Amino acid sequence: MSVSAHLEELKRKHEALSEQVEQEQRAPGSSDLDVAELKKQKLRLKEEITRLSA
Repeated sequence: MSVSAHLEELKRKHEALSEQVEQEQRAPGSSDLDVAELKKQKLRLKEEITRLSA
């Protein structure tokens, strides 16, 4: 897999996590811990994207 293809895959995953975070935050009874974990995953992806883009 080329670096650009890997970057695109990471960006797709990041966007999917963004949508999932929004859904969890709107859902009644959603766990703050679940939302925090999703945000951590999203941050790790963003850091990886930034590192590979440099």
